[in-house]
Amino acid sequence: MGDFPRAIGPLLCVVGARPNYMKMAPIIRAFGARPDLPRSVLVHTGQHYDASMNDRLFADLALPLPDVNLEVGSGSHAVQTAEIMRRFEPVLDAQQPACVIVVGDVNSTLACSLVAAKKLVPVVHVEAGLRSFDRAMPEEVNRVLTDQIADVLYTTERAAHGNLAREGIAPERIHFVGNVMIDSLVANRERAPSPAEALRRAGAPTAAAAAPSGYGVVTLHRPSNVDRAEALSQALGILREASERLPLVCALHPRTQQNIERFGLGSLLATDRFVVLPPLGYLDMLGLMGGARLVLTDSGGMQEETTALGVPCLTLRENTERPITAEQGTNTIVGRNRELVLSLLDEILRTGGKRGRMPELWDGHAAERIAAHLARWLAERKVPAGA
Repeated sequence: MGDFPRAIGPLLCVVGARPNYMKMAPIIRAFGARPDLPRSVLVHTGQHYDASMNDRLFADLALPLPDVNLEVGSGSHAVQTAEIMRRFEPVLDAQQPACVIVVGDVNSTLACSLVAAKKLVPVVHVEAGLRSFDRAMPEEVNRVLTDQIADVLYTTERAAHGNLAREGIAPERIHFVGNVMIDSLVANRERAPSPAEALRRAGAPTAAAAAPSGYGVVTLHRPSNVDRAEALSQALGILREASERLPLVCALHPRTQQNIERFGLGSLLATDRFVVLPPLGYLDMLGLMGGARLVLTDSGGMQEETTALGVPCLTLRENTERPITAEQGTNTIVGRNRELVLSLLDEILRTGGKRGRMPELWDGHAAERIAAHLARWLAERKVPAGA
């Protein structure tokens, strides 16, 4: 195949929240390496809008600065989704893209997919078919609806194909390519700092990284864990007890920090066994996770990253949309079950815990497979999107 016809518009790539950056960075690099694909245009919706953190993440991942920033900011799910749609539509009209590429399951993913579908612009969904089967999660609604309107669905694990088939998605629209989140991890692991250096750069004591028993890493941000005083108190109480067995390093999400203050729960973290950090850059978090004895989290992406790193993960949720991390990887679903968390922590300290294995096609080349397939798919269409 030769160069892509000039009549075809660009590949409009959408990011909106922190996990999107890790997924989109290798995709844009893979697109740029192929002369048979049109140029990429990166649109940042501004769904996550901390300027300093955004700049840090883009630099860590060598992701080009956005061509367009919609600067949407925060709001309720309805307000945020509607505002993204309102601001994205004129961008779509101006760019006339060959397709819109969305990743993951945040509000930006669904909002931009809806606009594109209504404008008859093809939608490409990376990380399709993941299901927690919990419609109380806003992300689950975003996943299901985006997959229904996507033209091309790229999956990270084969179980996703069964989910999509049950929802009536034609098999020719679905393609198993592997996990682009792991592409970023493989590409950047050698660039990650040591745990002590990551703590130093965050302005935190570095003693935790040198503790004889090691240390654990904590992240907590899901509404089910942090938006109600009772749930947050329960989660922090479990973490406080866990820290008595193993020093914990916690990068606190801004909403979690606000709720700790609002509910008056700061005393639960008032121990020198619990190091509280601000949100970290990608490379610093990667360095901390890589050196940890375990990770306690409610993050979907960190379930995948710990599996790739071979670090035991205890997921503080009742379900996961990434079952392969529990079936083949290092993840165990524990919810807010105090006895289970402490029992598994003791086992990890005794034996090293669950190590698992790397799932199929989590090999650092998923983005290249996406780029190769998309080049063929667009070439077969032979007409500009929407024509």
